[in-house]
Amino acid sequence: MKKVGLLAGIGRLPVEFARAARGMGFSVIAVAMVPGVDDELSQVVDKFHPISIGQLNTIITTLRTEGVTEVTMLGKVTKEFLFSGTVPMDNRIRQMFAGLQDNSDDTIMMAFVRELACDGIRVFDQTALIRSLMPVPGVLTQREPSVTEQADMEFGFKMAKAIGGLDIGQTVVVKNLAVMAVEAIEGTDVCIRRGGQLSRGGATVAKVAKPEQDSRFDVPAVGLNTIEAMCEAKATALVIEAGKTLVVEREKVIKMADDNGITIVAM
Repeated sequence: MKKVGLLAGIGRLPVEFARAARGMGFSVIAVAMVPGVDDELSQVVDKFHPISIGQLNTIITTLRTEGVTEVTMLGKVTKEFLFSGTVPMDNRIRQMFAGLQDNSDDTIMMAFVRELACDGIRVFDQTALIRSLMPVPGVLTQREPSVTEQADMEFGFKMAKAIGGLDIGQTVVVKNLAVMAVEAIEGTDVCIRRGGQLSRGGATVAKVAKPEQDSRFDVPAVGLNTIEAMCEAKATALVIEAGKTLVVEREKVIKMADDNGITIVAM
């Protein structure tokens, strides 16, 4: 049985991947890199290793010991974990950071990919085994967007693409053709809540792939947490990029959106 490695962060996406991979006959070796990884993950993989993201050498040694030569990286791992000062770092990851020209998302992730490659471990396309989670263009919910929401979706889509091109984030919150909040280090859900406070309800959330999106990492994803954050923010519409955004637990996401009057469009 062929083995695949899974470097897991927070959220349901690693669980969805593990289930899909094992259903295709793969043996899944998971490394939980941050606190808060879904409890179910350890039950749906063949091997489970909780190793902090700061212990890069231990992660690589563990993967090599398990005979893993290919890995994917899925789940939320924000830069806050690395910049908070609370994550102990080994010499290998310290040296990696010391050699970076900047600390943007893509720069860090490409360095991580190179470190793995130095030990014969290839990082493959995040979506290779879970492309079915990416919706085709269309309205996913019962409610279609209003004229105002449709205009905000198109505007938000364009703004999200712009910040993605600068490697700042993938999400913006807009209302009445004005940007309320832009995602940066804090992540999507916090951005949504901040945008909700500033818009005082009725906002549209846009999440898209970067113009030069590397499919090996940071592929945009939405799930129940996204909709929960929108409910808290009293946001009414979500636009995602069709064919390039992963929708985790789609049926539950759509039901929660429908129950709360939220429209979702894959554009």
